[in-house]
This record gives sequence, structure tokens and C-alpha cells, in this order.
Amino acid sequence: MDEMSLTNLQAGKTTIKAEAIEALAGQLRGRVLTENDAAYDEARAIWNGMIDRKPALIVQCAGAADVINAVRFVAENGLLVAVRGGGHNIAGNAVCDGGLMIDLSLMKSVRVDATAKKAWVEPGATLADVDKETQAFRLVLPTGINSTTGIAGLTLGGGFGWTTRKFGLTLDSLLSVDVVTANGELVRASPTEHRDLFWALRGGGGNFGIVTAFEFQLHDLEPQVLAGLVVHPFADAQAVLQQYRQALETAPDELTCWAVMRQAPPLPFLPEEWHGKEILVLAMCYSGDIAAGGQATAALRSIGNPIADVVGPSPFVGWQQAFDPLLTPGARNYWKSHDFMELSDTTIGILLEAIRQLPGPECEIFIGHVGGAAGRVAAEETAFPQRSSHFVMNVHARWREQEMDQVCIDWARRLFEAAKPYAAGTAYINFMPADEVDRVETAYGGNYGRLVEVKRRYDPQNLFRMNQNVRPIEERGAA
Repeated sequence: MDEMSLTNLQAGKTTIKAEAIEALAGQLRGRVLTENDAAYDEARAIWNGMIDRKPALIVQCAGAADVINAVRFVAENGLLVAVRGGGHNIAGNAVCDGGLMIDLSLMKSVRVDATAKKAWVEPGATLADVDKETQAFRLVLPTGINSTTGIAGLTLGGGFGWTTRKFGLTLDSLLSVDVVTANGELVRASPTEHRDLFWALRGGGGNFGIVTAFEFQLHDLEPQVLAGLVVHPFADAQAVLQQYRQALETAPDELTCWAVMRQAPPLPFLPEEWHGKEILVLAMCYSGDIAAGGQATAALRSIGNPIADVVGPSPFVGWQQAFDPLLTPGARNYWKSHDFMELSDTTIGILLEAIRQLPGPECEIFIGHVGGAAGRVAAEETAFPQRSSHFVMNVHARWREQEMDQVCIDWARRLFEAAKPYAAGTAYINFMPADEVDRVETAYGGNYGRLVEVKRRYDPQNLFRMNQNVRPIEERGAA
């Protein structure tokens, strides 16, 4: 913090005295930033380039004590608070206007106990940080598909990717957490301690506190997997998706295959004449023996007449980063999502019509293939409720120019509404944009009432509300 610029600070409707800010800074191992600091703009920037918010203060925490002091400062001064882990949340909840942003991105430690097959992970770690440590011991934590995503938000909202069908959701591997609650107390939540809080944190997002440490169970996975892409002409998409749907009916848990529809980026293995044209991609990963993977992927790879097939042995850590170049920070993004029990012909038709109307070269639709181990957990066992859906659709509108905002957002919303009658009704909260506050209760289904009770117990004043918010029971239904 630039001491020369330290004056009373206006945070929303609250004036914070310079002495209070200086006292807070003196309590921290990390640092406090204001808009006068050179590092301020970089610290407030998040993955979604549409979000341009300016907190009055940013506290960059170096450990749990910093988080405790920041939360107490927020409560004492009546401030709005946002919590940043990896900063990937599509709704932009990692940063607020006028309040205090608690930045956990410096807390990146990952410690693996290879004998016990456990990992202790701080909330600023990314998926890449976790993968590099765990794979050094031929172990894995099931996570997502973009390695720059933060482990904290991913875990608290669910977490699914290439190894979910084999090992479950990220939150299914969670053994315990250290969490700072709204009263500034650090507690351990686990199956034996604060059990109601532990239940709620597994899918309930950032509603109940700030996790300062995660303890995970790890799973065996060799460093080499069978993975890659099979690229089809969009003209064949209907038949390919129908056969894809059929092939997955007998897929083993080790096999995951996602479908992606978009304009072809200039990938080196695609003939140049396909660059910029609409394509359908089957992206697959087999989390097991390479030879067995060859047999398991044969039905998918035999579909149609692909433009390219680049499925082969791959370092798992590399495959986890394969989509990073298409998901770099700074672009403008808007998402809409549905869960599906099945991909009906009608649903496929709706998706294909949307691709014919793509508003830009970075917009896409992907269908995540889930189920398997993640689907064999009872819906009430964790706050995450949607265990029976087989596919997750993400309508990913992505563009660069601000004048394209409405065109791209409208495209995503039209597809969302057209597909709604054929969807399961639940939703993956990590894919929900900021304008879906009225969808939170539906997303949690029968688990919502219990979440409200836990929220009332641990955060009755709704201090942690920059999230897909579960309101305390006395506020339920409020604006």
C-alpha cells in the first residue's frame, strides 16, 4: 500500500478512516491495496473481461490469519465483500464495486502425502498447480478442463471434467476444510466436525464462509492417458450426435467424451480450408490402461467420416491444459447452462440450429458427459443435487468487442429458452451468470431448504452474498 496516499476511504455508503486501514495492514502478512497502488488494476482483473468493478480495498491474503482479520474488518465496517480464488466465476462474483475484495490468489500451496494418497491445497491454487503436484506421485484429483481455473470455486460448486465418471466430482473427494465463517472464526468442517457446514460446502458455493485449506482424497492415475480430438464436418453433426449418444450408453466409467460445436480455430492438424468453418468435435479421455482405452474409444472413433482424428497417448497434465488457449482471460463471456437426462433428437435439432446462427468465431456449445461414479452418490448426500443427469450443456458466448454484447447474450438466451422444455430443471451453479439469481432455488432442488437452514446458522446477516446466493431463511424471497 502506498502510504503517501493513505486517507479516509469511501466504501459504498461507509467512510473508512485511514487509521483503520493502516491498522488492518499492520495485522497482515499479505497487503492492502487501494486504487492508488500500482498493483490494484491487475489484482481486480478477473477472467471474464465483461466485469470491470472497483473495490474500495483489496486485501491480498498470505494465510488464514489474514482472512480472519479481513472478515472481521468487513463485519466491523459494514462492507460488501467479494472473495477471489482463481477469479474464473462467470458471474464476476470475485470482485465487487465499492466494498472489500478478499484476494486468496497468493495462497497457492499444494502438499501431497503419497502414502496416504491425500493432498492439502490452499484456495489460491489453480487446477494446474494441483495436477503438477499430484501427478508427480501418479495420483489425481478429479477437477475441471481449464487448468487456470481456481480449485476453490470449482470444488465448492461441484467440479467435473475428464476423470469425473471414474472418480466422482471434485467435491466427492473432499475430506475436510478449514473455513473462516462470517463471525471471523476459523473452524474445521468434516464428516465429524461441523457436519452440517461440511454438507453445505460440498456444492453450496461461497455462501457459508471462506475456505483457507482443502483436504482431498487422491486417486491412482498413470501420467499417460489416451486422449484427444475427433473433428467432424458440421454437415454431419446430427448423425454424429445420434451415434455419439448411442455409443455412450455402454461407455465404461474410465471413458469420458464431450461434444463441442463451434467454428474451427486454426489448429495445426486441421486442413487450412476448415479454419473458421463450423465443426463438431468429440473430445475424449480414457482414464486407465492405454490398450483398454483403445478398445473403449473404438465405437466413438468409428463414427462418420472425420476431418481429423488426433486421439492417442498423452500426458494427463498436458491434456488438462489442451483447451487453455481457447479460454484465455480478458475476453467478454456470457454463459447459459442446462442439465439433460438425455440428448433427444429434438434437443439435438435445437443445438444445431443455434450453431447455424453463431454470432462470432469464439462462441460455442459444449456438451459435458457426466454420470458414472458422480451419478452413484445420493442427491441428499451433498448440497450438489444433480446426480442423475447424464449431460451438462454450456452455451458459451465469447467475444471481444463491447458493441457485440447484446447480440452474443441474446444468442445464448434464445438457445437456453428453446432447450428449456427438454432439460432436467437443475443447473450447475458454476456456470450460472449474474442475471440468474432467481434460478438458485431451482438449481438446488430438494436440497435448498437445508441450505437455507445452514446459511441461517453460519451467516444470518448474509455477509457472504457475492455468489449464487442462498439467503438466510428470514430473507428468503427478498429482493
